[in-house]
Amino acid sequence: MRKLTAIFAIAILGLASCGQKTNTVTNSFGAKIDETGSIGMDSLVAMMSTSNGEISGLKVTGKITECCQTKGCWMNVDKGDGSGMRVTFKDYGFFVPKNAGGKTAVFTGKAFMDTTSVEDLRHYAKDEGLSEVEINKIIDPKIELSFEADGVIIK
Repeated sequence: MRKLTAIFAIAILGLASCGQKTNTVTNSFGAKIDETGSIGMDSLVAMMSTSNGEISGLKVTGKITECCQTKGCWMNVDKGDGSGMRVTFKDYGFFVPKNAGGKTAVFTGKAFMDTTSVEDLRHYAKDEGLSEVEINKIIDPKIELSFEADGVIIK
């Protein structure tokens, strides 16, 4: 009788667990990529200092310093010198979690020098949650290293 009760209990537990969904957390956004062959931000900065335009097909690893607090539609990655590189996502096709700041990202796509307009700089400042006073202090466009990512892994 005890064996029958034990078998019955195991069967009930087995059936009950079949209906449970596991909560999987994804850390990959956009195109599926892996970490193999990625370069550091210092290597990217060095490559861009000798480039006359954009470099495509890059896979880069860097620390996220901040990201858009409205949608997660961009992130800044530390260049290693106290400044950041804005990473946007191809065709506005995906977003990253708004709490990604401080984490490491691996991303693939193209790097290029870009002039960011005052209007866009103010938009980004608003996304960061800066005050109107701080936003209105932005009066000049900025030429900076930028990146358009096809895919991102956040670790």
